[in-house]
Amino acid sequence: MALDTDDLAPPPKPVRHDLDVMSIEALTERIGTLEAEIAAIRELIDKKRRSRDAAAALFRS
Repeated sequence: MALDTDDLAPPPKPVRHDLDVMSIEALTERIGTLEAEIAAIRELIDKKRRSRDAAAALFRS
């Protein structure tokens, strides 16, 4: 059965920050936050690739 996406809420829009008014400390903290998010996304991508590859291997056998 296919997933009906009509009932799902649209993804939230990213919050835009006015970087010009942020302090050096705030900018450094923002970089840390973004780097942590990037690392989490990379881990999720790796997990999904492993899952996809395992499923593909199952069907190749």
